[in-house]
Amino acid sequence: MNFLKYFLVLSLLFVQLFSSDLKNDEDIPAIVSIDWLKTNYNNPNLVIVDLRDTQEYLNGHIKNAVNIPGLKSLFDEKFMMPKLDFLRNLMSNAGIDSTSKVVAYDNGDFIWAARFYWILETLGHDDVGILKVAYGPLVEKSFTISTEEYKPEKKEFIPRVDNEKIQTKLSTLLAIGKKTIIDGRKKSHYEGKESLAKRFGHIPTAKNYACTQNYQVSENGNIMKDLNQLKEVYKDVSKDKEIILYCDGGAEAALNYIVLQELGYNVSVYDGSWLEWGNDKEVPIENPSK
Repeated sequence: MNFLKYFLVLSLLFVQLFSSDLKNDEDIPAIVSIDWLKTNYNNPNLVIVDLRDTQEYLNGHIKNAVNIPGLKSLFDEKFMMPKLDFLRNLMSNAGIDSTSKVVAYDNGDFIWAARFYWILETLGHDDVGILKVAYGPLVEKSFTISTEEYKPEKKEFIPRVDNEKIQTKLSTLLAIGKKTIIDGRKKSHYEGKESLAKRFGHIPTAKNYACTQNYQVSENGNIMKDLNQLKEVYKDVSKDKEIILYCDGGAEAALNYIVLQELGYNVSVYDGSWLEWGNDKEVPIENPSK
């Protein structure tokens, strides 16, 4: 009888350990719920990245989140993706390697977390997601909050660039009339009433899907819409063609990238976006405002 009890206890422990391993090895969702993060918070391979400005981070952040200010870290001086050496050091210093499960969050625009997500995927690291809820009261109620800078153990990040996730000015030019092009800026920029570049308008044939359609504004922290809602937003976009996404500088487009990829579309991001295209008088534009 004692042997039977001993056997049952060992079996229960084995099941618990096996279940824990399954939990730690499961794929991270692209859009991460608070419940998922709470369940996996103690996973030794988990890296939480806060993309807000340093001062916002120091005012309060999820405990053990590492700070990578989005605007300062995810663009070079020409507002393009930084050089490979810089990114390798950035990820290594953040404690990210090939075994890491990465969750990114930001201030509620979602574009900084999305830009980070897209860069990681372009560098060959697919085990990444963005937190469905931006930093705010709901996050503060759900996790231990710290005001101390967290410095993780440095890891060795090895980039494996996936060229299919990134587009250039030339490849975008050649795609006009052949692939679907989506402009992620707000309507006034698409229509040529406003512009951050010298020229106004949009890339010819581009359709306008502002990235702000992907989330809801909330006093508790902005929240990404459910995929069923987002499927309705993009219902008129065909899955028969590859899709090139752009915006002003490649951050808003990255949010559309996450959503459309989750909905089953074949997508990539034109990194130079309108800041490059709109400042080059040699490439065509359409300006509805004229």
